[in-house]
Amino acid sequence: MAEEITAPDYKKYKFRELKVYSSTEWLADNKKKYRQVFDRYETTYVYAELSFYNKQFDIEDWEVEVELRCYSMKKNQKLLCALPFRRKVSKYDNIMFIREGWGNKNEGAFWKKGTYFWEAWIEGEKVATKYFYVEDAGEEMTDGFNPYLEVQSIKLYEGPYDDVIEDERIYYKSFSSEETRYIYVELTLRNSFLTKNWHCELFTKFYNDARELKGQVVRLQRIEKKDELISITAGWGSNVKGSWRRDRYTAEVIFMDKLLAVVPFEVGDQFEEGIAGVLLPDRQSTVVLSPEEGLNQTFEEVMAKLDALIGLESIKKEVRDHARYIQFLQLRKEKGFDEKEEINVHSVFIGNPGTGKTTVAKKMGLLYKKMGLLSKGHVHEVDRVDLVGEYIGQTAPKVKEAIEKARGGVLFIDEAYSLARSNDDSKDFGREVIEILVKEMSNGEGDLAVIVAGYPKEMKHFLDSNPGLKSRFKLYFEFPDYLPQELSHIATYACKEKGVILTTAAKAKINDIIINAYRTRDRSFGNARFVYDLIEKSKINLGLRVMAHDDPKSLQNEILEKVTLDDVRKIDIEQKPELPNIPIDEELLQLSLDELGRLIGMENIKAQIEELVRLVRFYRETKRDVLNSFFLHTVFIGNPGTGKTTVARILTKIYKALGVLERGHMVETDRQGLVAGHVGQTAIKTAERIDEAMGGVLFIDEAYSLTMRAGGSSGDFGDEAIQTLLKRMEDHRGRFFVFVAGYPDNMEAFLKANPGLNSRFDKMLRFDDYSPEELHRIALQMLSEESIVPTPEAAKHLNKYLEFLYEYRDKYFGNARTVRTIVNEAIKNHNLRLAALSPEEREATSANVLELADVESFKLDKSTFVFNKKSIGFKRKTNQQRQGSK
Repeated sequence: MAEEITAPDYKKYKFRELKVYSSTEWLADNKKKYRQVFDRYETTYVYAELSFYNKQFDIEDWEVEVELRCYSMKKNQKLLCALPFRRKVSKYDNIMFIREGWGNKNEGAFWKKGTYFWEAWIEGEKVATKYFYVEDAGEEMTDGFNPYLEVQSIKLYEGPYDDVIEDERIYYKSFSSEETRYIYVELTLRNSFLTKNWHCELFTKFYNDARELKGQVVRLQRIEKKDELISITAGWGSNVKGSWRRDRYTAEVIFMDKLLAVVPFEVGDQFEEGIAGVLLPDRQSTVVLSPEEGLNQTFEEVMAKLDALIGLESIKKEVRDHARYIQFLQLRKEKGFDEKEEINVHSVFIGNPGTGKTTVAKKMGLLYKKMGLLSKGHVHEVDRVDLVGEYIGQTAPKVKEAIEKARGGVLFIDEAYSLARSNDDSKDFGREVIEILVKEMSNGEGDLAVIVAGYPKEMKHFLDSNPGLKSRFKLYFEFPDYLPQELSHIATYACKEKGVILTTAAKAKINDIIINAYRTRDRSFGNARFVYDLIEKSKINLGLRVMAHDDPKSLQNEILEKVTLDDVRKIDIEQKPELPNIPIDEELLQLSLDELGRLIGMENIKAQIEELVRLVRFYRETKRDVLNSFFLHTVFIGNPGTGKTTVARILTKIYKALGVLERGHMVETDRQGLVAGHVGQTAIKTAERIDEAMGGVLFIDEAYSLTMRAGGSSGDFGDEAIQTLLKRMEDHRGRFFVFVAGYPDNMEAFLKANPGLNSRFDKMLRFDDYSPEELHRIALQMLSEESIVPTPEAAKHLNKYLEFLYEYRDKYFGNARTVRTIVNEAIKNHNLRLAALSPEEREATSANVLELADVESFKLDKSTFVFNKKSIGFKRKTNQQRQGSK
């Protein structure tokens, strides 16, 4: 230890933190009221608190040289003060605090509006910089007057660590202890200081009922003078559900040491939607500071907002006509007409992703509210995962909970077709969801509009899955893909939302990308989502370019918001991953090809593989991209025992030798290794197998079982495995290969079961049944491996028996597996014969010779077959039977 301490580069301290404060009031645990934003009229001294860890703790006392410097950033950097001093560090203090300040005892006398920073130096080395800001709104803040801002709205919502986008937030009055992760406070403030830019620092503190501090979030935000409204969110919690205990809590918002608002809320058994009441310093009771969107809008104002949406002309007309017809029916009722049917508000939205379905659903909710058909007009959005339970009995409560959350508004079910995976699948819990929905729409409590959305073909299948379902939906809205010119307008709108400006050249390039994407689009085309993603990626490239500058802070605002042509060019739409360039391993390649060559029969398979090797070698030699040129996923079709698994293992080694596989291993699995028994678990299980196979081959034996179920019905969790597999095959192209194997008839049905399957597999290897001659050679090879040689008589009998089996084979014939069984039986007979001899007789007998007696038990008699049923194929009609059936 002594040597370490005396080393020239040894430091006796470790920097901990540099903080800034103004108030000299002491708080618990040796803390101060740390801040970064101060009001000029209340500020006297501004202090820096330097803390560091004492690495000589419990060893010895020592002295430290510290200097605190304060600078002003007005025009040129200006040194306001330099405070050098030498302090004794006690060996009894594990953390050392040094506090010094600068200013004037009279409020507002020294500090003016501007940006400042403290620098901390220890032993001649700068260890930290901390910025702070002094603001001047022209008037002094008092308990009843805030010249900077005014609270407009406070709402609470739940979400993960990385927050929730505004359109997807659900606001709650109380929260579920078991389901809550982070509780967020959404603040909307009106900017009262519109003459200059300024800095807003908000402290959001979460307290439990015992007034213990659960957490604190500090938000520092630059406010532009053009910003009329300020939006800030702050959340506390954990990504692990259950970190909030059942209790009463408050979220308290503080600005410049003054309390702005207190939001009381509870964490209990379940969520309760709504806007929590807020306690303001000048009010005795809670008030709601968030009127629901659209509550004060007239019918025409809601329609005007719908008309303002980009594109969707046919949808706008249909919605307006629908609304007008409802008004007509209401008018007839007012005039005394007897309308036998209730007004139907349930709709089917058909269209690709990003075509505005959710946005229009929200507008329809408000329209229905304005017309008195719904009490709230909100939209509760769900999908299959939110509705379908994992076990029997879990689905109904989830559906009923979703319905109650949507009561008074719209229940919007996205990708509703996933609830009806197969018309023949009676065991899928999605059917239970449909039955509950039909019952609710038929004779439920009402005050609910159900909107289901999805692709055209799948939605037809969904509506046909239940006789009562189709009749409940009278309204069909088809959302077309946006046109390129409409997507260009959406890009302009997205730029405004994200606070960036496209140069003329950048805008032209964005339009080119949109047009190319539109021309090559399929039904998964993201439409508006695709455009928003383009603008987001452009902004990221802008940010990376700015931060690569030597001094980003010195750049003008115009540069920070302008997206250039280069920023857009760097967007990689298809993003082909760079794959490892591994040279050909000639030795391993030759060994693998030799191993393939030693296999008996399958000449067509060997020729195809050798042809593939030549092609891949040619691509490698001509510097072409092998992995992005072919899939190299392969189908192995053949009866049992025809060598599929053996060839798959050799082919894996060949791909490794050619450098097209990074690791070159093979993970063998089947349906049981991919499919789980509960909703959502299959995708996880399949993904795990794929992750194991990365850099190698995933070999799925009897792959057809993924599309087959007991009783011949199709479509269960095996479909989920196939969807996961197809997506990973596309997303990780070239990083692993999939080999699927199975019997001829079943594999044909497997490849036709999903349109994506057939197109993913470049190679198909057909394994024919072995001929009698090949079966005999395989038997001799197996005997040779056991160092056993048959006599000519034994070999002849074995050959005749294999010819007999071949003649009467059916589709379940085991080929080499059958030969293995026969050889094992012959060796057993051989060993039993030798075991029956006395030691002297055994000494005079050749132990490695297979005699006729060892194979005589193999009779050329059909009656010895274990299965003799017509369905298995061994039984043939006699002439008498043929005549009787005429």
